[in-house]
Amino acid sequence: MNNLRIIFMGTPEFAVPSLEILIENKFHVVAVITAPDKPQGRGQKLMPSPVKACALKHNIPVLQPLNLKSPAFAEELKSYNANLQVVVAFRMLPEVVWSMPTLGTFNLHASLLPQYRGAAPINWAIINGEKETGVTTFFLKHEIDTGSIIFQEEEAIHENDTAGTLYERLMKKGAQLVLKTVRAIEAGNYPNQPQPESITIKHAPKIYKETCEIKWDRPSHDVRNFIRGLSPFPGAWTILNEKFFKIFNVSPLAWKGDGPWETDHKSYLYVRTSDGWVSIEELQPEGKRRMTTAEFFRGNQL
Repeated sequence: MNNLRIIFMGTPEFAVPSLEILIENKFHVVAVITAPDKPQGRGQKLMPSPVKACALKHNIPVLQPLNLKSPAFAEELKSYNANLQVVVAFRMLPEVVWSMPTLGTFNLHASLLPQYRGAAPINWAIINGEKETGVTTFFLKHEIDTGSIIFQEEEAIHENDTAGTLYERLMKKGAQLVLKTVRAIEAGNYPNQPQPESITIKHAPKIYKETCEIKWDRPSHDVRNFIRGLSPFPGAWTILNEKFFKIFNVSPLAWKGDGPWETDHKSYLYVRTSDGWVSIEELQPEGKRRMTTAEFFRGNQL
């Protein structure tokens, strides 16, 4: 059995259950690496990342390097004498960092690699209408998300899933997979399977505000998947009657109308697609809260 000394790297909420499960199972997490505190809210007060908050709660040392390639950071990292690094939702690491531990550095990725390599695998799996995704642990190497696979777990994508609901399930499933992976590495008995490259690989590039605009000239099914895949964050958006809206939920429907959109200004708002219509169920006008269409029309008009 190895006497594991683990450094954990992660920033958002998605990484917290993975850190918590290692602590609960008495693994020795010697330090946590996370992003610098960021200003948040109206007062722009500096706030710690969710991973930092978790580490501080458990009295684990926290490092927040501005530059991961800095020799000073590398020296500080080395001083913890870790033999395994676990990465969940963190930045791309330089080789000097990921190659440091004797047992390697593994990453948790929210897809069934090699499919959906990239920054937004949960969003793109739903946008593309996939019926299944999952989580993968793999060893880091030079090219991003290409290292040898350790373990994978599948997860069904349900008809009404959004990026938010799928995120919650993969976050929990991912934590279990991190624990399974660490235990296998500790026992010295784990798979180390190169990723297949002979198949057509779908990618999951970072999502920007410009790429979140709804294309109503797509089929209704594709429009619905696009909106689900960006709900609740960052949110698909559109311009209706020169007003900006985020759209969170639509339903395809049978309807005949003449214009690009139709409404009774009370309870419904329908938009034409390339092969029919969709009913907008939930929206958010600029500067206001998320609401149902009926709620919107109680105080607003198009």
